[in-house]
Amino acid sequence: MTVLVAGLGISGKGAASVLVGRARRVITVDEHSPKADLSSFENVRWDEVDLVVVSPVFKPRTPFILEAQSRGIPVISEVELAWRLRVPDAGTGIPAPWVGITGTNGKTSTTQMVSSMLRACGLDAPAVGNIGMSVSQAAVETGHDVLCVELSSFQMHFTDSLRLECAAITNIAADHLDWHGGMDQYAADKAKVFHGVRKVLAYNADDRRVSTIAAQAQTAPDCRKVGFTLGAPKEGQVGVDRQSIIDMSGLAGGCSGVPRVVAPLADFPHLCEPDGSFYPHLLADALTALTMCLGLGADLERCVAALRGFTTGDHRIETVAVAGFEDASRRNDGSDSGVVNKDWFESAKGTIRFIDDSKATNASAAEASISSFPDGHVIWIAGGLAKGARFEGLVRSQLRKIKAVVIIGVDGAPVMQALNACAPGIAFTRIDPKDNASVMRRAVEAAGAYAQGGDVVLMAPACASMDQFKSYADRGDQFAQCAKRWAAEHE
Repeated sequence: MTVLVAGLGISGKGAASVLVGRARRVITVDEHSPKADLSSFENVRWDEVDLVVVSPVFKPRTPFILEAQSRGIPVISEVELAWRLRVPDAGTGIPAPWVGITGTNGKTSTTQMVSSMLRACGLDAPAVGNIGMSVSQAAVETGHDVLCVELSSFQMHFTDSLRLECAAITNIAADHLDWHGGMDQYAADKAKVFHGVRKVLAYNADDRRVSTIAAQAQTAPDCRKVGFTLGAPKEGQVGVDRQSIIDMSGLAGGCSGVPRVVAPLADFPHLCEPDGSFYPHLLADALTALTMCLGLGADLERCVAALRGFTTGDHRIETVAVAGFEDASRRNDGSDSGVVNKDWFESAKGTIRFIDDSKATNASAAEASISSFPDGHVIWIAGGLAKGARFEGLVRSQLRKIKAVVIIGVDGAPVMQALNACAPGIAFTRIDPKDNASVMRRAVEAAGAYAQGGDVVLMAPACASMDQFKSYADRGDQFAQCAKRWAAEHE
């Protein structure tokens, strides 16, 4: 075939690379890359093209996609291409199985956890797709035992033949609706991950939409559907009860419906706040990953050991700076004696923590992040590209947590409107969006002005980053740098 590769990002470069020697001809098109064969889709000779491999950046209604489809030319994702090109292992004669994770939030953390657990079991199990190498490059390599694939809804839209060994949907909330054309279409693209699953279908039992999709999924005959929940699990589920992870599915050994203690939550400090309360989204990710790995037949003890040593990083609930703090203006007992108010001193001394959760790019992720911290102690840095989202529900649900808000981004109006409508008593500072180079420094300074001992400055913007930053990673890196500088200056 003559294959047109649209877009030369990570997936496009991977697709073009693996097609060399496999396709009759490869034509690359990218309007922003000088390395592409063509710089405009207007120059494509469609009568010469047999197949289009499209980057996730292009919406389904992009003119060149509609043009290809009108001519009967198949349009597929890089994931679909990778599935078609899988290389059989020299020893077994079959391609490495895939486990796939999708969802609005938690995909990356869960995929990394799965990879870590399987590697602890002695398997070659790289994390690929949206993280690591492109899935097409991994699929044509030999020597992998399992591919742990992070799958976005963009990729799934143009993917149809995928049949995973184990699959998970972490959650579904409103996101990227402009790309998909609505919530129903977005959910339908996510649901494709469950089609034909062979061993275990892991679903979020606390998410009604995901539970419905799981119930309706057409899987292989022997596939088990296992729900994960942050509450006490029912039969066929993995969950949390009495401060422990409990299996009621039989995956950890024993019978379905008979509870088995997997491990106490205290064994996983990276999933918890210092006071012992757990981060709900990270714990959900851990339950998802554990369900996937046990469904694949991995060793329970090794999986739990790997989870104990796992650290998130990657701009996901990452403490990037800590500053000591004493509020001198409130130290005295109110008289002229200069005597320290001991009751106040004991309660107010402490630290200010700066937490990078730049990966929280939608309201659902930000809500989960804010909810992890003590009431009245969150200085929330929010804003960016809102993508048409509203934040009234988020603000209303987190009123007890939020102490003050610092708003960044060119699209600050939706956050301000939510605060004015639902939390008029919460103070906020709007950072002038001019001068991208200094916006994060000014945001951190504004947040620090609100902070006292015991507070958390949380960067969980609920918005995309490309208005003022290269990516959510760049936004998180800049926040970390500015937070460290502020902490050093206020010791």
